Amino acid sequence: MKPSTIELSIDNGLATLVMARPERKNALTVQMFAELLDALNGLRRNPEVKAVLLTGAGNDFCSGGDIGNMQGDFVEGASVRRRMEENNRLLLAMADFDKPLIAAVDGVAFGAGFSLGLACDFLIASERARFCMAFARLGLGPDLGASYTLPRIVGLQKAKEIIYSAREIPAQEAAQLGIALEVLPVERFHARAEELARAMANLSPTGFSMTKRLLNASLESDLAGMLNAEASNQAVCMSSNYLKEAAGRFTRKEPALFQWPKSKRNDA
Repeated sequence: MKPSTIELSIDNGLATLVMARPERKNALTVQMFAELLDALNGLRRNPEVKAVLLTGAGNDFCSGGDIGNMQGDFVEGASVRRRMEENNRLLLAMADFDKPLIAAVDGVAFGAGFSLGLACDFLIASERARFCMAFARLGLGPDLGASYTLPRIVGLQKAKEIIYSAREIPAQEAAQLGIALEVLPVERFHARAEELARAMANLSPTGFSMTKRLLNASLESDLAGMLNAEASNQAVCMSSNYLKEAAGRFTRKEPALFQWPKSKRNDA
């Protein structure tokens, strides 16, 4: 049996999921795709897990697909299609994941690694993080949902430039484009990502899950459709025990169940 390509730990409601091939800058393999998918499905079912932090071992997030281990699959189009359909199961699981999913990105986030970061709810980057849609360098198009997520974050024309140029995007530019929520010094970015994930773990599970579905559907719907979805969403959320507790705390002037942690981006 091959050694696992991921590491998983759970501490007080926060699961930390680590892509663990630092000698290859955490490049994705068939095994890693399968293990990440299994881990996410297990975390989704685990009631003790309230939020997930996705990161990479060593000094990098993920360098994309491990080309050296995939060359044998490039001969037949049908096998490539099957491989991509299997890989896409991970992306769909991330898009539908009903708990906060935060990416902590250091070093390179290239190709499919970049795509994985875009699929998370938030991305916190270190100052030395670098992002690249490297597919064009190999004559490939984007995958793992990047053709869907990137234009929605940066706009269509900018997404075309990022994809066609295959240029590296430094961390500060990634923040300016909305790819990274925050950029912090190397020694603090991971702690900030964990702080954000732990704070979001205190959100209403029902409210977060249903709101994420609303937002995912918003760009493919019209106003009437979204108003109808919002009404259904509120009907469910208002029956939750979380609302009763939150309202009671507000009435009693007690601290709220959830507070967004104050931003510490770019400060010394």
